[in-house]
Amino acid sequence: MDFGIGFLSNNIMVPILDFFYGIVPSYGLAIVALTLVIRLGLYPLNAGSIRNMRKMKVTQPLMKKRQEEIQKRYKDDPQKQQEEMAKLMKEFNPLAGCLPLLLQMPILFALFATLRGSPFTNINYTVDVQIFPQEQIQRIQPQAYTTKPQNIFITDGIHYKMMAIMPGGNKLGVGEETQVEFQTPDGKSLEALMEEYNQSEIKPQWTITKGSERVQVDQNGNLVALQPGDATIQGTIPGIAANTGFLFIKALGRVGAFDDDGTIHWDILIMVIGFGISIYASQTISGKGPGANNANPNQDSINKITPILFSGIFLFTPLPAGVLLYMLIANIFQTVQAFILSKEPLPENLQKLVEQSDPKITKTGKEREALPFEGRSKKKA
Repeated sequence: MDFGIGFLSNNIMVPILDFFYGIVPSYGLAIVALTLVIRLGLYPLNAGSIRNMRKMKVTQPLMKKRQEEIQKRYKDDPQKQQEEMAKLMKEFNPLAGCLPLLLQMPILFALFATLRGSPFTNINYTVDVQIFPQEQIQRIQPQAYTTKPQNIFITDGIHYKMMAIMPGGNKLGVGEETQVEFQTPDGKSLEALMEEYNQSEIKPQWTITKGSERVQVDQNGNLVALQPGDATIQGTIPGIAANTGFLFIKALGRVGAFDDDGTIHWDILIMVIGFGISIYASQTISGKGPGANNANPNQDSINKITPILFSGIFLFTPLPAGVLLYMLIANIFQTVQAFILSKEPLPENLQKLVEQSDPKITKTGKEREALPFEGRSKKKA
């Protein structure tokens, strides 16, 4: 039994998607709602990561200075130097925010996988076939061949796990004919489900991806073995929402900002640019605080290059429009979250370290002005 990404997708993401689609029959709105629900659920974990990133940007120059002092003071005593370094690492605890980040990753991967599947995109099944001379096939015991089941939407809100199956096995003799069928794990055929729900838009398409000289296949999945060797065929079940639009998005299943003929898909381009802008905004907000600009002289350049780099990757990476919509909404959410958290004060122990290391912000009898990330504290009566 799968308890990984597929389990989370089928048992958490898809039910939430079905719930929101049942309220408002729009797959675009369902993507937005699903993204917000997951991001709200992960808010505490993501907040821990953002807080730790801010702390590290503030304390990194202090930590580096202390490391240099320890190395200089105990250069002739390696054991003592190691002990002091261990104490320093414990004091600053640079890995404190890694666990929240790691805990949320499986959920985010499952969400990503859900939006890359049915009903938003076409689902591919790969079937490997081995063809033997007729005199050898008699020595092979027939054994049913099945692919891994995948979640397929038959119609709006109705989906089944579906697998490609060859009842007689994928080892054939030259001249032998067979059929590749789509069935649920309990044996219900795709054709029967299409008839039951009066659905004709998800008729599978078949192509040969390897060994076209060895096999022949028609659009009904009928396969004929021609020559000995290995071959691979691919069955594709269309996603029922792949051509559905939302707001300025022409099709949730559209892939790529440019067609082969040079046509520009402005909906994809707008989302990629928006994604880059949201990354820059999030990085800028998260970097606020004393010492943050001194932690790395090149930080400002990195903040400018990173959005361009990621935008370039997603501009030429074949991701469906529905996935880009999720990424844009999620990044905007994180930017807002980073802005909210930027108003929080640093923990008292880190604030003391900052004050001790920077005479400009040390108290001098008068109450100092609040730092950018602290907010305004109320005066004591």
